[in-house]
Amino acid sequence: MPSIYQLKPRFQALLRPGVAALARAGMTANQVTIAAALLSLAAGLAVAFAQPSTAVLGLLPAVLLLRMALNAVDGMLAREHAQQSRLGAILNELGDVIADAVLYLPLCWVAGFDPRLVVGIVLAGTIAEMTGVIGVQVGASRRYDGPMGKSDRAFVFGALGLALALGAPGGAWLDAVLGLVLLLSLVTIINRARGALREVRP
Repeated sequence: MPSIYQLKPRFQALLRPGVAALARAGMTANQVTIAAALLSLAAGLAVAFAQPSTAVLGLLPAVLLLRMALNAVDGMLAREHAQQSRLGAILNELGDVIADAVLYLPLCWVAGFDPRLVVGIVLAGTIAEMTGVIGVQVGASRRYDGPMGKSDRAFVFGALGLALALGAPGGAWLDAVLGLVLLLSLVTIINRARGALREVRP
C-alpha cells in the first residue's frame, strides 16, 4: 500500500552530498542514530513542559523532518561508507521506537489529544516496527509496508502539531484523525506480516 517511505530514494539523493561530507569529517552512523533519538527526547520534553501552551507544537514539523533526515543519513553512512555493524543495527531499530515514544507520548498531556489514542498509536507503531524486523527472522527482508509506517506517522503528527499551534481547536476531528492513524497502524502490522510470508512462500 502507498506510503511516504516510497519517497525515500529521492530524499536520499538530495542528502547524498551532505552524507559524503559527514563521512569525510569522521561522523559515524551510530552517532547520527543517537542524535536522532536525543532530538526526539528534547522535543518531547519541550512539549511536556510547555503545557498548557500549544505554541511549541509548531516545532514538530521541523523536528520530525530533521529526524527523518537523520534516519536516512545513518543508513546511508552505514551502507555507502562501510559503517555497518551489529551494534548499529540494534541502535537503529531501538532508536526508532524509543524516539517515537519519547516524542509522541507527551502529547497525552496536550489539550485536545485523547491519551488512549496516543498510547494506542505508539503501541501499534512499536508492534509494526517489530513486525518489520521479524521479516528478517523468517528469511524475508526487513519489511517497510504501509500504509502507516514511521514516516507516515511523522507526517500526520507534524501536520497536527502545526494546525494546533496555529490555533485550530481540538475536538471530534482530532479524535477522528488519531483513530484513523491507529486503524491504519493495525493494517500496517497485518501488511508487514503478510508481506514477509509472501516473500518466503515456496
